[in-house]
Amino acid sequence: MSHQRYPSIDPVKEPHAVSLKVLRLSRPSLVSQHSLLAPTSPIPAPLDRPSSTSSSSKPATIPASLAYQTTSDTNPDPFLLTPILNLPPSFGSAYVGETFSCTLCANHDALGDPPASGGGPGDNYSQQQQQHYQKKKSIRDVRIEAEMKTPGSGAVQQLSLTPTDMPPPSTTGAAHTSETAGGGGGSSGTQGVDLEPGQTLQKIVNFDLKDEGNHVLAVTVSYYEATETSGRTRTFRKLYQFICKGALIVRTKVGPLPAPSAMATDAQRASQDGSDGGVHSEKKRRKWVMEAQLENCSEDAMQLSRVLLELDPGVHYRDCNWEATGSPRPVLQPGEIQQCCFIVGEDEVGSAVEGKDGRIVFGVLGIGWRSEMGNKGYLTTGKLGTRVVR
Repeated sequence: MSHQRYPSIDPVKEPHAVSLKVLRLSRPSLVSQHSLLAPTSPIPAPLDRPSSTSSSSKPATIPASLAYQTTSDTNPDPFLLTPILNLPPSFGSAYVGETFSCTLCANHDALGDPPASGGGPGDNYSQQQQQHYQKKKSIRDVRIEAEMKTPGSGAVQQLSLTPTDMPPPSTTGAAHTSETAGGGGGSSGTQGVDLEPGQTLQKIVNFDLKDEGNHVLAVTVSYYEATETSGRTRTFRKLYQFICKGALIVRTKVGPLPAPSAMATDAQRASQDGSDGGVHSEKKRRKWVMEAQLENCSEDAMQLSRVLLELDPGVHYRDCNWEATGSPRPVLQPGEIQQCCFIVGEDEVGSAVEGKDGRIVFGVLGIGWRSEMGNKGYLTTGKLGTRVVR
């Protein structure tokens, strides 16, 4: 029989009076419902009217089958989707180009009345817990701090929390707190907040996702626990990990645009090129065709809002996509591809400067979209260009 050489020291850890709840706000969904009709008996037809013209009552919907019950007309027709937003139960998947948002709630958990000291065999409360209930504690100077660890940078980024505005001072001279939407508590920029039992300090984090890979959100809660005779500062920290994926796959291809044929007139060349120069200058101005394939690699549908080029000096472009033709914005289902086209040309003869490697840099491609629930996303590519073949 084995024995421990040294007895293990396991001190009793007193639970924190403040708890932390983190809930993701981005990428919500609509709550669905499957309504059921209540069985109704048909109304018998009157004797003086034929049965074919009798009117039957419309079956009523069983209230328990609806997503929620209300006396107003917010849900008059029991449709499959309701106007209630359902926040994600977990962090789930996040995508590059979107804004990750979550709420941080520090709750002062109210303890119940101290149990009666019966002393019987079924009493599960120890003497230490009895003393814990008897001591009156107050929670002061509650603070919330958040940091984000991204795969692209080795250092941890300190996040700014909202709201940060200080509320007006209290006229009664008492300890100042500002109630939040969570039902009590307060929020301030850098100063702590005193919380009464049942109150909440709520903050919101917004972070623009730019890198793929594992992200770690670290939340630190600190507060001062004061009793009638003493006090101490307590701190705890929680980590939340989620994976960031790519929402779009962008493939580009650049090729030279042949010069107009010799049969074209000067007016046709000016209308096609958007310039008023002569024939000699138009032949020397170089042009290229840039094609871009946008593939939706996310799990949800998206609507492309804009696709544009942010060019370097010396070149211009002409848009050949839905904005130029007045077509509706394309909607991409998961796995679908949208083809885009641009015509890039020089402002003047030789204005597109070649680098030492013989490559001409045009600029970057910016892509904006919205998800099914209206969440915005924006992505920019690296420097795009072409290599001059001599």
